[in-house]
This record gives sequence, structure tokens and C-alpha cells, in this order.
Amino acid sequence: MKIFTTLFALLFFFGCQQNKSFQITTESIPSQEKHIILMHPTVNNIKTFIYLVDNNIFPLPNSYKVIGVYHSLEEYSYNTTEDFLKQNGITNVMLVKIDAQLNPDNIFKNNSCTDTFKDLFEKSNGAIFFGGPDIPPACYGEQTSLLTTITDPNRHYMELSFLFQLLGGNQDTTYIPLLKNRPDYPILGICLGMQSINVATGGTLYQDIPTQFYNLSNVEDVLKMPKNQQHRNYQTDYSLDPDVTYYYYHQIAIEKNSLLSSYVSSDTIHPYVWSSHHQCVKKLGQGIVIAAKSMDGRIIESITHSKYPNLLGVQFHPEKKELYSPNDKIKTVPFKPAEFAYLDLYSGDKGENFQRAIWREFANKFK
Repeated sequence: MKIFTTLFALLFFFGCQQNKSFQITTESIPSQEKHIILMHPTVNNIKTFIYLVDNNIFPLPNSYKVIGVYHSLEEYSYNTTEDFLKQNGITNVMLVKIDAQLNPDNIFKNNSCTDTFKDLFEKSNGAIFFGGPDIPPACYGEQTSLLTTITDPNRHYMELSFLFQLLGGNQDTTYIPLLKNRPDYPILGICLGMQSINVATGGTLYQDIPTQFYNLSNVEDVLKMPKNQQHRNYQTDYSLDPDVTYYYYHQIAIEKNSLLSSYVSSDTIHPYVWSSHHQCVKKLGQGIVIAAKSMDGRIIESITHSKYPNLLGVQFHPEKKELYSPNDKIKTVPFKPAEFAYLDLYSGDKGENFQRAIWREFANKFK
């Protein structure tokens, strides 16, 4: 593994870390230090964060430390994360476990997590919400489609409740959100993270893009569609080749005068992004503004907020290291060699510059 620089430069001998616990309470977070929150701090998400910072893609000031937040009933075992931190001598990542019982009836109001969320907000300088599985439709007042797969409800309940208390929402217009007194607090939502921002503020989701937008119910028919109308790689549905990526390249159309319009050199550029989702924003939540759409104008690809200028949600995945590495060849079709890297196809203004601008501008909000 690459030697960590900048944010992750402090290394200790493994023997000194044997008894170290990375689990803390919010009360023990040093208030005089600068922190960024990572929701769902799996080993993969922490590795991704390290890669982005270490390679100056996300040029976060090196004074920042990380607070990883998760729910105790998530499907993922965070003992794996503790072991990873310990074995690699990473001492500036703390883990906060949420134990409260949450459900669709209590997540959009004050609840047993409220004090914890307030502590996290007051002792941090921004947050990233990563991608993941389908949100339970009960959280946005709809019945569950047979095409929706719910695998980690407690993660969703906790993240939705945190976002509601940060941003407020249509569920209770009298609720005073935490960001009201600190509106420049940066929040980045990636894929599920963007969907969670919308649902937390009172919005809804389409539960399946091919069936609800294009009246298609077969994989073969989706694969015949134009590239810009495919939002994940449906080749994986055949389960023929485990090396085939779930992600798919397509272009997006950035709204004029949106936050993202400054991330491209002209409004004629439609950058290629890398996405893997079958659900998308339907009704917009309170304060949510569209920043980008699919090329056919039907799928919302990015959102911002009318009151909170440092909030950004993207339906694609600018965090993936494959977007920045010329040596990572990506396999999209079973049993065919991985011939091209993302940079072979979409370097510069075709896509690379846009991905980098997302992280560069997000980092600027922490300086």
C-alpha cells in the first residue's frame, strides 16, 4: 500500500497500536481540531478518501482529521475498519457509532440521535455521504417496488435523519435545521448520498429508471438503448464475468448558471461521468435545485440547495480512483479484455477536468 502523505502521514509501529481503540463518543471529539465527517466509513471508503487526498485530487488541508460515522445495526462489520486503521497505523481517523433505534416514523424530527447529530455538526467542518443501496420507500411515503432492493435500512434511517436535522425538510416546515446558523457548512452527497439529501428534505425517488422512464423490463432491451440513457452497466445482470464493472460512462448536461457550470470551460461541454444506479430523484425536496440532467433531460444528475451554497449532490461517482489512473483498464463487456482506462477515453475536457473540479472546489470550502 502506498505510503500515506499529508492527512495520513502519522505512522506508528503496529505493536504500539494493538490496544488502541478508534471508537469514541462525540463528547470526546477535540473541539479545537478540524474534522471532516465520512458517513459509512468502510475500509473501501476510507481507502478511497486516502487516495483522493494523497494524490492531491482532493487537496484537503493537512490539519484535518476524520470522523467516521455509522449505525451499529448496519450490515457492514466495522471491526474490519478498526483492524484496517490499526494495521496501517492510521491515528487520525475516529469512529463514532450510533446505537439509537430509528425508523421511518421518527427520523424526520427530534429523536434520540438529535444531541449526537448536533455534537457532530458543531465539532466538524463538513461531511461526505457516500454511495450505497436502495433507500426504503417508506422513508418517502411510497410503497416498495419489486425492483427495489432494501439491504441496509438502519444505515438509511440514520443518514436520512442526520441530513434532515442538518437541512430541514417538507416533513416539518417549522423545524429549525442546524445549517440555519452556519449555512456555509460543506456537504457532498455521492449517488445514494444525493438521493438521501433529496429524501431527507422531503423529496421522493423513481424506483427504477428503465421501467418508469422507458417502459423497458428486459436487460437486452436496455443494452440496446443509446449510451447516454444507460445509468449503470446492465451487462452485470448476466453474472457471467465477475470482473465486469457495474459502472457505465455517459454524458450529462449542466444547467446554465448552476454551481457546476463553473467546473467546465464552456456550456457546450457535456462531460462523461461514471455512474451505477437504477433509481433517481423524482419530486424535489425543500430548497433543492437542479444543477445537471441527463442528455435527454429526464434524469436529474446533480443538485444544489437554494439556501446552503456549499451543498452538492451528484448522481455519479467522481470519487472512483479509476477515473484518475491511466493504468486502470476497465472491463465493461464479459469475456472481452479491458482495453481502455477512463483517461484513455475521456481525459481533459471530455470528463477528467470536471471530475477533478468537483474535488478541488469542495476542498476550497475547507480552507
